[in-house]
Amino acid sequence: MLLNKQKTSNTTLNIQYRSQIRHALLHESGPYRMLIRTKMKLPTITEQRRLPSPSPTPQALAWDDNALWMGSRDLRRTYAIDPEKWTVLEEKEPPGIPWAAVATNGTLRFTIGEGPDDDRYIRSFDLTSGFGEDRIACPEFTGSYLSYDGENLYLSQWYKHRILKLDGSGNIIRAIDIGAEVSGQVFVDGVFVDGLIYVLRGTEQNGERWTIARLDPRQDAPEVEDIAVVPFACRSLTFDGEHFWSNYREKDTIISFALPN
Repeated sequence: MLLNKQKTSNTTLNIQYRSQIRHALLHESGPYRMLIRTKMKLPTITEQRRLPSPSPTPQALAWDDNALWMGSRDLRRTYAIDPEKWTVLEEKEPPGIPWAAVATNGTLRFTIGEGPDDDRYIRSFDLTSGFGEDRIACPEFTGSYLSYDGENLYLSQWYKHRILKLDGSGNIIRAIDIGAEVSGQVFVDGVFVDGLIYVLRGTEQNGERWTIARLDPRQDAPEVEDIAVVPFACRSLTFDGEHFWSNYREKDTIISFALPN
């Protein structure tokens, strides 16, 4: 009788648990929803290439034309890398820590940490002359990863769980809630997608847990949809037209990956 009672009790609990999951997916948002989705066994990204970084602690990452640009956090250097030969084409010294980068119509923009307090500024980088003197202060001097929609920059704030759309002076046009810590973001345009932001979101706590998700910034309240698990401590996100790239910073490694079919 006790065994039958226990079996009945467990069945009831399982039904209640499945009901709670359905309710969470339909009605909840933010970290709770992301946690539920992760527990429901999202597929994992498909690695394409795993390559040694040309310098320690790869942090910033951006694709421009046929080159991959990387910024080293600890060495405070930026590198243009030939993705086919995996050789360094160019090395520059930025005016601070290169936390993030994005290509913007023939130039690059970097989020640079400057001074003893690591205040964050966005600086332009000319492919011929290098870093300029102009800079835009990030809101509250905080922010890291960058994306670009062809007109405006988008800056993520890790601990505020949001992405900010900025005007040319760095003023906030709108804020998009991501519902978790952000470790990279990129706009993707193509045949099957148009103007979507792909974002790495999760937590660096308890061994780090990350997913790649997407959202449509044209929506008034964009819904962030998790797509796949990213099984490493990812930093930065860029797209080469076919595959995504991210840094496995603690392993001094750069990884190219595809989304699961």
